[in-house]
Amino acid sequence: MVGTLGMEFFCYHRDRPDSAALRAELVEAHWSYMDRYAAELIARGPTFGRGGDTATGSVHIVDLPDVATARAFVFDEPNYQAGVYRDVVLRRWRNVLGRTMWEFPGGREGGNRYLVLGLGSGQAADLDPPPAPAQLDELIAYGPLLSDDGTAWLGTALLVRAPDPDAARALLTPDRYAGIEVHDWEFGGRR
Repeated sequence: MVGTLGMEFFCYHRDRPDSAALRAELVEAHWSYMDRYAAELIARGPTFGRGGDTATGSVHIVDLPDVATARAFVFDEPNYQAGVYRDVVLRRWRNVLGRTMWEFPGGREGGNRYLVLGLGSGQAADLDPPPAPAQLDELIAYGPLLSDDGTAWLGTALLVRAPDPDAARALLTPDRYAGIEVHDWEFGGRR
């Protein structure tokens, strides 16, 4: 069941340039580490350069008891420890859809999938998914990024199946964010 521990977190590790060989060397260590959190994971998977197969980062959305546990989860991860990643985004997150990526009706394969990450401040925007049913059916994960205490809105993160990056970006209100990133993404973990 999603949300049993009480705090959901969005984690995005961004790869260092030229770290692909090290990432490949550590794939089993990374998967074994994530296996320890299988029951807590809401979504996971690598991001890629536009239209390519070179990983640029890793998304993990996870339900953990507190901020300290989330920090340990992020910084103890084998790729982080070995220097694959150049930086990490770690924010509280709220699972608006109330499901995991494995419950996404569209399944694991097919179509273009994206991570859309909008960082903002001030008055909250996009707290709920777009109202159009067709767009809602394509959302894999959706939720606001929040401060550590869960009171301040810091942006929105979502995983979506969309025709192209522009369609994925259009799910967020552009003038409410300092910037909106769109990354190619795919379901992660063992098959």
